[in-house]
This record gives sequence, C-alpha cells and structure tokens, in this order.
Amino acid sequence: MTLTQAWPRPRGLLLDAMGTLIGLRSSVGHTYAVVAAEHGIEVAPDAIDRAFPGVLRQAPPLAFPDLEGDSLLQAERRWWGERIDAVLGAAGAGAAPAALHDAMFDRFADPSLWHVYADVPAVLRRWHGAGLRLAVVSNFDRRLQPLLEGLGLADLFEAVVVSSRAGAAKPSPLPFQIALESLDLSPSQVWHVGDSPEDGAGARAAGVRCLLVRRP
Repeated sequence: MTLTQAWPRPRGLLLDAMGTLIGLRSSVGHTYAVVAAEHGIEVAPDAIDRAFPGVLRQAPPLAFPDLEGDSLLQAERRWWGERIDAVLGAAGAGAAPAALHDAMFDRFADPSLWHVYADVPAVLRRWHGAGLRLAVVSNFDRRLQPLLEGLGLADLFEAVVVSSRAGAAKPSPLPFQIALESLDLSPSQVWHVGDSPEDGAGARAAGVRCLLVRRP
C-alpha cells in the first residue's frame, strides 16, 4: 500500500503555482536581458540565470502584513526592484533605473511569458469535476490572479492566496491557514501539491498532507 492510499480522501487541494502549475516559456535570464537592453544595459542571460536563484534565497519574504491596494502594489514593486538590482549587480551590470524596475515587473505580468504545464489542465478539470475544492497557495504577489486568468485556469480555483497579501510566505503556515478558511475546510480534509521544500515545510506546519511534484 502506498502512502497516498493510506491517506483519507481529500475534500480539497491546495496547489503551488510556479513550478507546479505554470512555468516560464524562456529563462529568467533571457527576459531580464531583453528588458535591460531596452533600457541601455547589456547583460548576459546566462549570468542572470546563475545569479537569480542565490538572490532569491537570500531575500526577505515577499510578504507585507497589513498592506492593501496601492500600498501593497508599491511594496511589491520595491521588493522586486531590490532583487533586480541585486541580480544585475551579481551578473556584472550596473544599477538599474527605476523605469527598468517597473518595466521588468510589468513584463512578468504578461501571460504570454508563461505556459501551463501540459498535464495540468486535464487534471485540474478532473479534480474540479469530481467535486474537489481547489485553491492556490503561492509565494508570489498580486500579479498571479491575472496571470491565472490569462492562462485559462482562474475559474477552477475558489481562492488564490499569495504571500505578499497574506503577510507571510511559505514555509509559514499562515498562507495555508488563509486558504483553508477560504475553503471552509480543516487541515485533515486537504492535501497540498507543490514542488519545493518550502511547500513541504509550510504544509506540515499547517497540519496538511503534502505531495511534491518533481518536474524536469
């Protein structure tokens, strides 16, 4: 008997977004290099790709307690602007102008940069049709909701919880707890599906069973 066969059947599923449901069509480095060039900064895409993961690992959580509306949006833009400066600096490029920060933030809000993994649509619709209640829990910002709309997935989810608005990021249990409240389900009634150690640790902290996807 497998572990999942021993688990009670869930009434709901919480799903991570990036790396689980959706991914970028081109590398982060490619898009950074294109946008940087539009603002007069030359940088090699592979240098960006080498620097980006380390910059994210060292960053404070993308989470802003008690902020809403324009204040939240500006906090998200500042957070990403600091990461953009750090990545470009690590890749050997100069400081980025504020206009580049805004252009980069807006570019990654474009659904055409993203794709839904091939196995996702049919599985989500099967789960939805079987009566499972679905929500997204992601360490991301307010751009995620329109991205899911543009990619044709938003109608399948009852809630989309992002760390910036939740005020805490995985592995904190708080985003999971907010999603559970939105679905009106208990931790024992839900599984989480993600792709990172933060998914596993956050789910455990919230009392939720977790399955990790290992994509190539």
